[in-house]
Amino acid sequence: MADPATYRPAPGTIPDGPGVYRFRDEHRRVIYVGKAKSLRSRLNSYFADLSGLHPRTRQMVTSAASVEWTMVSTEVEALQLEYNWIKEFDPRFNVRYRDDKSYPVLAVTLNEEYPRLQVYRGARRRGVRYFGPYAHAWAIRETLDLLTRVFPARVCSAGVFKRHGQIGRPCLLGYIDKCSAPCVGNVTADEHRAIVDDFCDFLSGRTDKMIRRLEREMEAAAVELEFERAARLRDHLGALRRAMEKQAVVLGDGTDADVIAFACDELEAAVQVFHVRGGRVRGQRGWVIERIEQVDLVSQFLTQFYGEQAELGGAEDVAADAPVPREVLVPELPEDADILTEWLSGLRGARVALRVPQRGDKRSLADTVARNAAEAFAQHKLRRAGDLTARAAALQEIQEQLGLDTAPLRIECVDVSHVQGNDVVASLVVFEDGLPRKSDYRRFAIRDAAGDGRSDDVASIAEVVRRRFARYLRDNEHEQPGLDPDTGRPRKFAYPPNLLVVDGGPAQVAAAAEALFELGVTDVAIAGLAKRLEEVWLPGEADPVILPRTSEGLYLLQRVRDEAHRFAISYHRQKRSARMTASALDDVAGLGQTRRTALLKHFGSVRRIRQASVPELIEVPGVGPSTAQAVLAALGSEENIGPEQNPKDNIGAEANNGAVS
Repeated sequence: MADPATYRPAPGTIPDGPGVYRFRDEHRRVIYVGKAKSLRSRLNSYFADLSGLHPRTRQMVTSAASVEWTMVSTEVEALQLEYNWIKEFDPRFNVRYRDDKSYPVLAVTLNEEYPRLQVYRGARRRGVRYFGPYAHAWAIRETLDLLTRVFPARVCSAGVFKRHGQIGRPCLLGYIDKCSAPCVGNVTADEHRAIVDDFCDFLSGRTDKMIRRLEREMEAAAVELEFERAARLRDHLGALRRAMEKQAVVLGDGTDADVIAFACDELEAAVQVFHVRGGRVRGQRGWVIERIEQVDLVSQFLTQFYGEQAELGGAEDVAADAPVPREVLVPELPEDADILTEWLSGLRGARVALRVPQRGDKRSLADTVARNAAEAFAQHKLRRAGDLTARAAALQEIQEQLGLDTAPLRIECVDVSHVQGNDVVASLVVFEDGLPRKSDYRRFAIRDAAGDGRSDDVASIAEVVRRRFARYLRDNEHEQPGLDPDTGRPRKFAYPPNLLVVDGGPAQVAAAAEALFELGVTDVAIAGLAKRLEEVWLPGEADPVILPRTSEGLYLLQRVRDEAHRFAISYHRQKRSARMTASALDDVAGLGQTRRTALLKHFGSVRRIRQASVPELIEVPGVGPSTAQAVLAALGSEENIGPEQNPKDNIGAEANNGAVS
């Protein structure tokens, strides 16, 4: 634990003006970013009596090794710079808004040539529009079942879409008119996108205009005695009205607003947002956060949430075209309300009203959102009452049982995957504060680590450790260790873990320790977790450390090891599948990897390549007549194979390809 007095700036050196500050740890990694109207006043508060600080703030200042700041001209600039640095450095002590992940959403992949409608859970992606969240996945499917009768857009996966395009026949939904079948060219890309745009407009609240248009078309069809078309339009209107009935009108004036409420204690907070568009609740979102210090939750949330929406181009679950609605209703105004209003108006490109509802329908809705926040917070406490305590206990137990100097706040784990020495790969996963940090995961392709024409687990683990820590040493040779000199951004592996875990026993641990010794790395603890009896092995020890079966420390080590195993197996399967798919083309003379890939991408499978003719093959870039004839000769074109001829190797190639496609 560091003493903040060791890096406290000298008296009088901190400027008394607006700015943004960064705390860094001993490895130059940014661990906290904050803004202040007065840098001097804010930073001096961190170096007061430790006993008077918020618990997480106290942990932050004792984990830091330095502090630096940047002055700006206005508080709006400070707000923007703070947001940019939080996104860039992802500091571990800043508030992180994690989706409660209880609710799925309806996603529209507008970034694809033929957009798809799908049920989705997970992180938001650029170019995808989201509607919801919904209480249950079946609610989304019910909505899709109603609306695809009116808006026959694609709902199939990329694999199904490609396969039906290759066979030239639509799926069942295409035959029953619940999909416009763009896979077989029934509609063009522009026509299909127009259908999807109408679908998005309807879910965004632009319903009245669409219903009036359908009513006019139905009446016109009836006048012209086109009764079948009029009946279809009537059914479409019924489907739209049933979908609209599921969304309650909460604001009679047709307001576009986000209503925000909080429920919190000293350590955590729950946030709930109701998105109201056209007076109807179009979606609801929730987060649970850990509070770092007693800062203004409203200000922090608005900055991070709407900054994220602006980066995503306004493509949010319920959003209209602007990332910020006309009104943002909050439980109380933050101190910097004027600054936030100016910033939000800049994001929207028009005036935004940030206010507290006082009476009427808006106050009633705000109370409803507050009750939802309180309920979500209570449920979170019930689900995770012991989670923080359990993680802290697990790290403390690992420190004590393994004799470490400090708690292993960063744990890295290495695992190897292969089948009888073929397609050898390795994974490296990272856990920080007992939770996976997937952005730092890495995978390695191992080639003859043993040096004798084969690869084994021990040699592979030694190779991964050498490669990982050789990079660590290279990154720390620069004038600013931990920072990329070209971009100024933090390097992912410019600092070592507190504990390196390998999947295995004494041999694997010894190989990892020897690799670290050769590199001169002495400040990393090593342990191995053997699968058979879940024993923990340490370098140079004849006997393992036995942790109790109910131990939180053992449970954490098992989670780390199992995650490394999962990540390694997924990479191994990917490599093996790619090799098996292309193996039928490996023996074709003059056909390299680039043209093999081009052929598979163009035709989709080895079977379809075998069925192709020479003129069809030479349509692939880089494939000439002689190469096309060599390919067909090597594969045994089906034009030359009779019913009685079916070589086993061809059957195997087709079976392998079928498993991949």
